Amino acid sequence: MAETGAKTEPNSKRVAAAALYMALSESREDELQLKQDYQSQGLQVVAVNYGGPTAAAVPKVIERAVVAAKREGVIADVHSEEGAVAGAAHEAFAQIVNKALGLNIGGKIGIARYHEHITVAMVVEIGLLHLNEVAVGMAHRVV
Repeated sequence: MAETGAKTEPNSKRVAAAALYMALSESREDELQLKQDYQSQGLQVVAVNYGGPTAAAVPKVIERAVVAAKREGVIADVHSEEGAVAGAAHEAFAQIVNKALGLNIGGKIGIARYHEHITVAMVVEIGLLHLNEVAVGMAHRVV
């Protein structure tokens, strides 16, 4: 992304990009560097790994997203904010699930927030022998 001299307020597209970059981060060190960069822009971000059989992953993915967002202060421990993350995580997973039914998945969830904008992005590898497929799902909510 090209940077201009003028600083602009993050909008929903920039929040979504932050969530996606967090989900694409390769290591814990990359996550921490991205987190610092985004925090300097006023965004709150977190990333968390997940994996397992697709059918069993749905509740785990949603729970991991909500717990990570609360743990890192991206959302408050209130029903509406937990529900926003849970709903966005469910929607993002729904965009991936048809490709992964019956197979194992592993990947990372990235969550980003700026004021009322919250985006959950998931990057997942779908395992079939050594022929892994890659899929991305993303959803936005407002609180």
